[in-house]
Amino acid sequence: MAKKKVAQIQRSNEDVRTLLLQYFYDRNQNATSARGKKGSAVKISDVKKELKASHELTQQEVQRNLTYLLSQGWVEQVTVEKAYPTPKGTLVPSTTSYYQITAAGIDKIEGPGEFTMNKFHGIKIEATGQNIITLGDGNKVNAHFSDLGNALSELREAITSSSTPEQDKLAYVADIETIQSQLAKPTPNKNIIGAAWNTIKGAATINGCINLVEKTKAFIEKITS
Repeated sequence: MAKKKVAQIQRSNEDVRTLLLQYFYDRNQNATSARGKKGSAVKISDVKKELKASHELTQQEVQRNLTYLLSQGWVEQVTVEKAYPTPKGTLVPSTTSYYQITAAGIDKIEGPGEFTMNKFHGIKIEATGQNIITLGDGNKVNAHFSDLGNALSELREAITSSSTPEQDKLAYVADIETIQSQLAKPTPNKNIIGAAWNTIKGAATINGCINLVEKTKAFIEKITS
């Protein structure tokens, strides 16, 4: 009798990115060396192998979402170059790529802390002519969008202090950060805010968040309408 194929779990790219970032975070937390079997940095072949074993992720799911995390700066590629001598004495160069979580990736999971660098470090805000204010969570937004910025900060606090699974918290907080980054601009990108809000509004199902989601929604609509 032929064996039945096990149905593959269908996950969104957002879900896969969350799993990937958590994988690199956990690896860094438990690392005893920079690279290797117990290292914080790992080869792509091992990433794919371990995530297939733990979460049934395909190579395609890992590759395309790792590319996204790299472009966003949550994960970085570390290249190690070596040279091996041939029997004739010629040196043959060899390059191996490793991948590891960045400080930004760690902050994405843990939240900003004492050592987190200001996202606008090196920019003279006063020279932009904008009235930029700092919210209670450390994010900087244009004063014109302070109501939305504060609403998002309140919603973020409610989400992170809830009993929601950590992977879900990460997804919500990541999109809240996306919107808050846009609020530093005099003219935020409506499409980016709208796309991020489509995920965040799902937090209404979290105990204690429905009123905060409705409050935030009112401010979002003023920008995106």
